[in-house]
Amino acid sequence: MQTISVQSLEYVQAQVTATVAGAPYNPTVDAVEFAFTSGSAQPTQWYTGSWDTSQPNPGTSAYCAQILVGPSGTVELPAGRYTYWIKIHDNPETPVLPVGQLAIT
Repeated sequence: MQTISVQSLEYVQAQVTATVAGAPYNPTVDAVEFAFTSGSAQPTQWYTGSWDTSQPNPGTSAYCAQILVGPSGTVELPAGRYTYWIKIHDNPETPVLPVGQLAIT
């Protein structure tokens, strides 16, 4: 679980690995969004994310999606625990995936 201060402005990131016909695929051409929910709630509000780079993380085929969380960021969350999700807009698929837990203290 990632923990950040309610006063902090930081990137929250998600590792994304994609394949097409069994071969690694660079998803950074696809739009990516993030959502933050309490408990097991399904996402209803989405925020535009971005990609850290067009190259996979060294030694992997994973790319890094990210969103800036905190004061003056893309999303500002009150103190609490959240499940964060990503939605990747590809064609024909649009996967919605839970990524992890985030604690705002």
